[in-house]
This record gives sequence, structure tokens and C-alpha cells, in this order.
Amino acid sequence: MQNLIIWLIIFIVSLFALIKASDFFTDAAEQIGISLRISPFLVGVTIVSLGTSLPELVSSIIAVYQNSSEIVFGSVIGSNIANIFLIIGAASLISNTLRIEYELINVDLPLFVSSAFLLSLTVLDRNFSINEAIICILGYIVYLLYTITSGQEEQQSEKINSSEKSFPFKQIVIVIISSLFIFFGATYTIKSVTKISEILEIGQDLIALSAVALGTSLPELIVTISAARKGNLEIAVGNVLGSNIFNSLMVMGIPRLIGKLEISDNVIDSGLLVLLMGTILFFFVTQDKQVTRWEGLMFFIFYGWFIGNIFGFV
Repeated sequence: MQNLIIWLIIFIVSLFALIKASDFFTDAAEQIGISLRISPFLVGVTIVSLGTSLPELVSSIIAVYQNSSEIVFGSVIGSNIANIFLIIGAASLISNTLRIEYELINVDLPLFVSSAFLLSLTVLDRNFSINEAIICILGYIVYLLYTITSGQEEQQSEKINSSEKSFPFKQIVIVIISSLFIFFGATYTIKSVTKISEILEIGQDLIALSAVALGTSLPELIVTISAARKGNLEIAVGNVLGSNIFNSLMVMGIPRLIGKLEISDNVIDSGLLVLLMGTILFFFVTQDKQVTRWEGLMFFIFYGWFIGNIFGFV
């Protein structure tokens, strides 16, 4: 019992450090993007989504090194489900109606859906190969190049006074220091999850699908709530889209280059179908470029059912 309490404390402290460091990283990265005159949506879909997805990526790499690779797939599926149902739901409730001005239907929404289906196709045979990992990584690189190119075209179309630009030295230092804390936070988060699962005799995959996924999604939740309160709804939506695409393609792809990933039947049975349904639901809900408060409430109900179903409460 004493060991369980110790590892629970380590889990909470390391997860808090991971989240807080990601928060500092994201704020600094966002300021760097704004100083470069990138549009709010593109800031959300690239810089902010990359920053808030760092916990998933770093913890996944650490999990492979510590021979706990079943955590990777569970964390990706659980985080993507939390992003859709919990985070979009929270943003729509805070803002009453989550309105979207950016043309999602051109590239972002199709790739958002495609990344979820590509992930599903690659894991259905319970074997995520290196070639499939490379395909996923290349897919994300193409998407990132598209978004950067779009941002440059938008930047060139506006008249910007170059004298207003200042080199974001302070923000770059914060990014470097917070990255170190993210690394150590992720290391001890995965180590504590492994120990807790051994003590409670619960599969690491189910803990990753729920507790780890929810914990590593907290940066997205915090950033999205903050953005919604400030009226920066473009960043909120772009953050979720970019994070899910990054998780499906890069958080699965990069760790596979390091070592073999265990694809858990529990995660496929409990989470994969929910992710696909949530992705399709988000696609149709955003066709009118808004997510109403009632739609957000429905998303919350779906997430509550998902967590309850994992632990047999419903």
C-alpha cells in the first residue's frame, strides 16, 4: 500500500511538471508564431498543437525505451478522443457557440478524418510496421508544409512593417528550458504508470487509454479554454485538429522507428471505434462552421460514457 501511495504521488507530481512545462512551452511558442505574423488558426494548427502534443510524443518515446510500448497506442487513441469530445465540448460551452472562420473543408478537415482512418487501417492487423510509420510521418510532413506555405502566402498578402518585428530571444530560452522539464516529466510519468499498473494488476494499455491520455490532453484543454475565453476560437479549433493529426501520424510514427509497438486488443475494442465515430461526428458538426453549446454538451456526454465504459461503470 505504501508503494502505491508513493508511486501515485510521483505520477501526480511528474504529470503536473509535464503539463506545466508544456504550458510554458506553448505560450512561448505561440508568441514566437505571432511575432512571425502567422494567422491565429495556423498558430493553433501548427505551433500550439505541436507544443500541446509534446507530452504525448515524449512520453511515447520514453515508453518504448522502457519496454512499455503498449502505452503508446492507448495514449494516442485516448488523447484524440479527449480532444474531440472533452476539449471541443468545453470550448463550445464556454463560448456559447464555437464559430470557425477558417476554411476547414479544403484540407484540414479531410486530413483530420484521413489521419484517423489511416491509423485505424495500420493497426487493425495488430502490427504497426516501420513502413507504415514512415508513411504516417511523410503524411504529416506534407500537411505541415502545406500549412506553412499557406501562412507565408497570407503573410505576403498583408503589408507588414518590418520595424515592428523583434527577435523573440526570451521565448526561445523558455522553449528550451521547458523542453527539458517536459522530458523529465514524461520519463517519470511513464515509470510511475508502469509501477502502478503492476501493483494494481491493471493493464498499462487501459491506464494509458484513460488516465495518461486525459493527463497528457490537459495542455490542450487548458490552452483551448484560455483561447475560448479570450475569443481566440480559431486557435482552439486549430489546436484540436492539429493535435489529433500529429498524434495519429507522428506520435505513432516516431516511436515505431525506435522500437516495436504493442497494439492492444483492449484499446482496439474499447477506443478505436469511438475515435472513428467521434472523428466523423466532428466532421459533420463543423460543416456549418460552428459548434453550438448543445452540440458541445452532447460531446461531453459521449466522453463520460467512454470513460465509464472503460472501467465497467456503464
